[in-house]
Amino acid sequence: MQVNLENKKVLLTGASGGIGKALSEKFINYGAKLIFTSSNKNKLEELKNLYGDKHSYYLLDLSKTENLMDNVKNIRENNKDIDIIINNAGITKDNLLLRMNKEQWQDVIDINLSSNFYIIKNILPSMIKNRKGKILGITSVVAFSGNPGQTNYTASKGGMISMYKSLAIEVAQRNINVNLIAPGFIESPMTKNLNDEQKKSIMDKIPMKKFGLPEDVANLALFLTSDYSS
Repeated sequence: MQVNLENKKVLLTGASGGIGKALSEKFINYGAKLIFTSSNKNKLEELKNLYGDKHSYYLLDLSKTENLMDNVKNIRENNKDIDIIINNAGITKDNLLLRMNKEQWQDVIDINLSSNFYIIKNILPSMIKNRKGKILGITSVVAFSGNPGQTNYTASKGGMISMYKSLAIEVAQRNINVNLIAPGFIESPMTKNLNDEQKKSIMDKIPMKKFGLPEDVANLALFLTSDYSS
């Protein structure tokens, strides 16, 4: 499969995580120009040092609505030709529902779900005008199965599924593809904190008896945002 993303513009959130890094390297290797975002100035500088001036870098705090809307509008004004949106950013703040506080609930919903709305709403008009675009979200297998201690996380990822399905119908005739990837257990900084007993419990449910790698997600993302998935 000869994928060519030469000079395609890709807006990517969550680039500094395990899956985000794999996505960054994969798309850069295939010629794309990335628009990196982060709520952390130091992480943004690290990304710039790593990938250089050919790409763009924006501070974007997904947890603060006004800041998010203003900065996404800034991205849109400077990049009216974004071809691909990849909403990859996500956090966990696990707790049993009875013990979960308002902040743990709201932060996860804001960053994992609501940010998708604000980013897509601001960039979509340009895609509609250009009559082309690919929108990709990263959800999770636990959105389907449920997971104890993650009512906030599963709600946010389940919300993405319903949102993207409806959006796909709305923009299909505008030559815009909308898809989601729902990874299972992927070896990443987010999952490395699990203890051996938790990992064994997860592994027992996996027929192939192996965990996924960020590269696996990046390979599928490449297909879903290329002309091969038109």
